[in-house]
Amino acid sequence: MLNTHPAAQPSHNPVPRISNFHEAKRIQQSVLANLEKRTLIWLAARTPAWINSDHLTLLGLFSMAAAGAAYWWSATNPLGLVLVVFCLALNWFGDSLDGTLARFRNHSRPRYGFYVDHVVDSFSALFLLGGLALSGYMSPAVALGLLIAYLMLSVEIYLATYALGDFKISYYKMGPTELRILLSLGNLAVLWKSTVHLFGRAHRLFDVAGTLGISGMLLIMVISAVRNSIRLYREEPIPVGGTLPNSQQTGLPFSATPRLRGEFL
Repeated sequence: MLNTHPAAQPSHNPVPRISNFHEAKRIQQSVLANLEKRTLIWLAARTPAWINSDHLTLLGLFSMAAAGAAYWWSATNPLGLVLVVFCLALNWFGDSLDGTLARFRNHSRPRYGFYVDHVVDSFSALFLLGGLALSGYMSPAVALGLLIAYLMLSVEIYLATYALGDFKISYYKMGPTELRILLSLGNLAVLWKSTVHLFGRAHRLFDVAGTLGISGMLLIMVISAVRNSIRLYREEPIPVGGTLPNSQQTGLPFSATPRLRGEFL
């Protein structure tokens, strides 16, 4: 992720900060999290000085756009599926190393990094799933469903980050890196067999996997929304026992004057 941890700024290049900004706690508990963290630190220590985190963020975006284009190409040439695997590896390199590099060099920009990184993630999902929809290996309806489910889950994650201060980037031991690996394995499997038989009918392998992905993301979103709502309700219950305001009191937290039709609240 991009620049999502605070770090001390170098004395020769101070960066203004907003004093009341508090960065959310990252929660990463995926299967490969520890190995990935050690690998990224090793890479950050060996990254040339002329490469910065913004370069890596752009690499992550362009490589995902290239993955979408490769999926589109795979409609006429199956080698496009192999090219997608290479593009996903580049995307991992850029998207995962940018934040680690910034923290390693004490160049973190938490607000900028969090915002830009997730805008880039949204475009990356559009490019990748758009390419899948054009590939013929996944129906456009399933690709659109995946995009909608991904964006809905993203909204829930970002709202929880703001309201609770917890930025969760893995669920049930699965994170972005594990999903890239599963997608790459799926590409190789499609080269061998692109359809599966279920309930006496043939279905595209990616349609089956995509439907499972939609169901999984929506289920995770609902579970997280319920849990977070309960937690917030317990932390901010409805006040009881206090004196209720009346229309004659002054200093009410809202205006008692009737509003004209069409006036904004």
